[in-house]
Amino acid sequence: MVRTKRTGRRSGNPDTRSEILGAARRLFAVEGFESVSMRRIAGEAGVDPSLIHHYFGSKDELFMAAIEIPFDPAPEVAAVLAGGGVEGAGGRLMHAFVAIWDGPHHEKLLAVVRTSLSKPAMSFVLRQLFEHRIVKAVEAALGDQVDHIPVRANFIASQVFGLVVTRYILKLEPIASLSEAQLAETIGPTIDRYLTMPVAQLVGES
Repeated sequence: MVRTKRTGRRSGNPDTRSEILGAARRLFAVEGFESVSMRRIAGEAGVDPSLIHHYFGSKDELFMAAIEIPFDPAPEVAAVLAGGGVEGAGGRLMHAFVAIWDGPHHEKLLAVVRTSLSKPAMSFVLRQLFEHRIVKAVEAALGDQVDHIPVRANFIASQVFGLVVTRYILKLEPIASLSEAQLAETIGPTIDRYLTMPVAQLVGES
């Protein structure tokens, strides 16, 4: 039996949502969030662009669904950082971080990290999450108070992602058993230093 190739854009059906998600994952992985338009994703999936809005509402919501993160951390990060400016931002970020990771989404978050670490092709999940949601949240909250946010955010990420691995995956002691307050007290000052230290030389500025 010869299959006839479908032409034109498909209307909604039970497979449409998964087709959109598949197209979004492929394009986000190769080109990044900022470079990919909703119309481009619709074309890749072979659907009308209105169906993306129907199933996901916005590009941000589509992104979160595509990388299968159970919640969007950007509003939480922006809120804790904007709450008191640069001073003490590291401690506030640690409090929020531990509350999120020890909360109801703990198992799903661990699954995402384990998959990203074990399958190199999925590493784009953490990278896109970091670049699109975390860096943007830090920039929105502190961009008028510190310079070179992307550079500083990378150093902050080294602490946050390192803590995820040591505390929740490797479960190294005593880090695995430290309380929220203890982590804020010990790691918070390091994050504060990343937010205030000179970084111009790291980006080739004299």
